Amino acid sequence: MRAITLPSHGDADVLTAADVEDAVAGPGEVLVEVVATAVNRADIMQRRGFYPPPPGASPYPGLECSGRIAALGEGVTGWSVGDEVCALLSGGGYAELVAVPVGQLLPVPAGVSIIEAAALPEVVCTVWSNVFQLAALQTGEVLLVHGGTSGIGTMAIQLATRHGARVLCTVGSPEKAVRAEALGAERAIRYRDEDFVKAVRTATGGRGADVALDNMGASYLARNVQALAVGGRLVVIGLQGGVKGELDLGALLAKRASVHATSLRARPAAEKAAIVAAVLAGVWPAIEAGEVRPIVDRILPLSAAAEAHRVMEGSTHIGKILLAVS
Repeated sequence: MRAITLPSHGDADVLTAADVEDAVAGPGEVLVEVVATAVNRADIMQRRGFYPPPPGASPYPGLECSGRIAALGEGVTGWSVGDEVCALLSGGGYAELVAVPVGQLLPVPAGVSIIEAAALPEVVCTVWSNVFQLAALQTGEVLLVHGGTSGIGTMAIQLATRHGARVLCTVGSPEKAVRAEALGAERAIRYRDEDFVKAVRTATGGRGADVALDNMGASYLARNVQALAVGGRLVVIGLQGGVKGELDLGALLAKRASVHATSLRARPAAEKAAIVAAVLAGVWPAIEAGEVRPIVDRILPLSAAAEAHRVMEGSTHIGKILLAVS
């Protein structure tokens, strides 16, 4: 099969197309013929040498894909060869074939093309597990989303708004502010020009955000705590702003607030399967009803993986960057 490999770590040019051994479905897995995959920040971290795949995962980048089932592993039931699916992966999406634990499969939602479906698994599972399961966002609460026009941000805005929450987000440009507010954000805060803590407090009458979903990590830690309401929950899912920050425990105690740091990729298969099942029940009906949709910035061929990485690193995109595989 053809795959994008990483012979070394470095800039985008180290991504190398090569012929590699075909993926094979083991017991409890299905083999997916990949139609499309998506680019995630984790792929860039892996390319740079900072985020190795977990033990047993494919060495190739790609944390989600869409395609058709090519073969069923031993013990797999409920699926058939030829079914159109999308999948949450631990790696291997940048390839023509990938083996997927059956619990991480989702049907392509009605009304969504098989290519666009590649934009869904990672972001929907990340948002659902963190915002709704872990942080337990409630109707009427305020969600602060950093990176409001990222793939995760565009999905978080839509799902939280549908849930009856108020959504504030940070963005990097006037164009992105317009797009985020069109998706349902009450206020898009331009972080280059505004203090997001002050903006959140102004928008909430001084109360603060009940839940903050953060992709920056250390550089935003102190300000995120300041922006929380009493009883607020901060969920850190990315480290673009560094890994070590100072946490004011006094401020946290005064607010009876909490800080969670989570990742999805290295979770045990059973935990991922539980998240996928919850997404199928809680989000897929909204997608099929047209209430929530994948936001796709562009679709490039797999051979242009390096270009796709450069686009993501430039942060000019809105929504997901997809790679068409076959």
